[in-house]
Amino acid sequence: MTTEPLSFPRRQARTLRFTLGAPRAFTVAPDGSRVTFLRSSSGTDRANQLWVLDVATGKERQAADPGALLGGSSERLPAAERARRERSREGGAGIVGYATDAAVELAAFALSGRLFTAELRAGTARELRVRGPVLDPRPSPDGRLVAYVAGGALRVVGAEGEDDRALAEPEPDRSDTVTYGLAEFVAAEEMDRSRGFWWSPESDRLLVARADDAPVRRWWISDPAHPEREPQQVPYPAAGTDNADVRLFVVGLDGGRTEVLWDRARYPYLARVHWSAAGAPLLLVQARDQASQLYLAVDPDTGATRMVHADEDPQWLDLFPGVPSWSPSGQLVRIADEGGARVLAVGERPLTGPQLHVRAVLDVSDDDVLVSASAGTAAAAVETGEVHVYRVNDLGVERISQEPGVHSAVRAGGVTVLVSAVPDRPGAQVQVVRDGDLRESGSGRAGGGTAAVTVASYAEHPRMSPRVHLTEAGERRVPCAVVLPTGYTDGPLPVLMDPYGGPHGQRVLAAHNAYLTPQWFADQGFAVVVADGRGMPGRSPAWEKAVKDDLAAVVLDDQIHALQALAERFPLDLTRVAIRGWSFGGYLAGLAVLRRPDVFHAGVVGAPVTDQRLYDTHYTERYLGDPNRQPEVYAANSLIDDNGLVGAVEPARPMMIVHGLADDNVVVAHSLRLSSALLAAGRPHEVLPLSGVTHMTPQEQVAENLLLLQVDFLKRSLGLS
Repeated sequence: MTTEPLSFPRRQARTLRFTLGAPRAFTVAPDGSRVTFLRSSSGTDRANQLWVLDVATGKERQAADPGALLGGSSERLPAAERARRERSREGGAGIVGYATDAAVELAAFALSGRLFTAELRAGTARELRVRGPVLDPRPSPDGRLVAYVAGGALRVVGAEGEDDRALAEPEPDRSDTVTYGLAEFVAAEEMDRSRGFWWSPESDRLLVARADDAPVRRWWISDPAHPEREPQQVPYPAAGTDNADVRLFVVGLDGGRTEVLWDRARYPYLARVHWSAAGAPLLLVQARDQASQLYLAVDPDTGATRMVHADEDPQWLDLFPGVPSWSPSGQLVRIADEGGARVLAVGERPLTGPQLHVRAVLDVSDDDVLVSASAGTAAAAVETGEVHVYRVNDLGVERISQEPGVHSAVRAGGVTVLVSAVPDRPGAQVQVVRDGDLRESGSGRAGGGTAAVTVASYAEHPRMSPRVHLTEAGERRVPCAVVLPTGYTDGPLPVLMDPYGGPHGQRVLAAHNAYLTPQWFADQGFAVVVADGRGMPGRSPAWEKAVKDDLAAVVLDDQIHALQALAERFPLDLTRVAIRGWSFGGYLAGLAVLRRPDVFHAGVVGAPVTDQRLYDTHYTERYLGDPNRQPEVYAANSLIDDNGLVGAVEPARPMMIVHGLADDNVVVAHSLRLSSALLAAGRPHEVLPLSGVTHMTPQEQVAENLLLLQVDFLKRSLGLS
């Protein structure tokens, strides 16, 4: 009996877009001897295991297996852990995160709300019996203790499981609203701050965030498919409403605490916390409008703060990975928008210029700063979709990664882990290189005849190679990817625009797997166009900030600009143009078919933000300001308002609206209100509700059938079936 091969949609869903089995989450020991990482056992296994690589021998060994530790029982996630994974878009299972001590000798992680540790040299793992459910366990730098959160309290236990105790816990009358040691919703969802506590370098105390969401408006999320279940109450800080009240304390191991003081009324957002041996604890706090921010050094004995640096911007100030931090010599390391460029600054001196567009700081050492960057506005060559690793110091800039592609790195102890995704190779290659060899070759491969160690990947091969043309379109030089059907030879093709289109969501990347889904759609008979217009990252600060007060007209105009320019060079049939998207991309798809039906003839509108007043504070107010002060800006940038559709013109175009009913980020009210407004306006449309689905769609059958249903809708709507 033969089995039919699985379709691409099913294989992509089963492999979580071909990411299962790939190594990730690297930590390098400070002596350069070991690299710790996560990886599942195959391309269809969601359960990550903890691994250790011996750099000298290149041998790998397993440090912790969740199946063995749980005794073969299935994983049961507490509600708070499910919420944390939703914020981080984590679709895997098993060990999805871990933390180590300073020497990378001891790792701690949670499974099913239980606390486990692994001795990384010995390769042994065990459970510490503590009060749960456990969230975000982190060893002290000296490896003697493990701090974790349970029941809203920050607790600490000895590394052998002794003396489990609470260091900071909610007041009895605030136990339903206060947490210690966890990031509040907007910090985790929008600021990329997933943590709420930080150990001192001496392991004798911690910085602990206290979040009280009592001021936050309550929303209710129900599952209509299960009317017997009670709705879930969630605090959701919608634009223009109150945020959680966030404070920070220095907490001693005896439970004593000192509040860290700053002007929280003026700077309520605790965006970054850094504590290293190179200097005092360092905070980055932002104003509510995100147009000003302060870098503050903390006196941990008194809680007093002093300003190290201040930033202001007429549009907004972005947050970046890896900064702020101290250099080993005690200088402030930050990323700043100066002179029209996004630069690396150490102290008050920028070390890069318009040749680079710096995106993240990866490591800071005595000799240099390792950064991730794209080509800047003054770069000598166009590098569409490329992101590289650079070494920066007073002597200049040196590129570490050489192949065209998307590269990142982790470094410590004279060892660099270079992660590289390139256009002509599936997945990402991971190489472990000693810095001496890296300097000798300058290529990410060991010099002097010494081979770099490659970390094995068990990810499945997608069995397709996207036919991608990376280019720039029109006078604005909009970065684009055009994907044509496999085996295409001649003739105009119906067009499927496949954008994200919004801030922090770059889609045009010089990487193979970025175009697997576009290639599948192309093979159904479309020319697929992915365009990263203004507002998208990777070009320049001005490019990103062109959408201030205008998330609608600017981004939609750039999609049209790119489409029309590409039609002069590619076989695009402009009489049959569809658009699909999810989240901001869904919003953009809705904009396209409602406001420009002369260009777009059908749209798949997935999990769209239809009323900007219903999205969260930190994201929406960054771009559109306070809805209480400029309601007209919110109305102009929404698909609907209290009076119905906004900006819709004739003719009405086919629209499929898709939304997960369990989405707590872009709640289903967005799509339901859009459907009601369309119905009131007499506009036919289709609605596809996804029962039990959140803003992610990790369920295998849902993810597969969602692609198949979209293709059916697009073909019907464009007259192709």
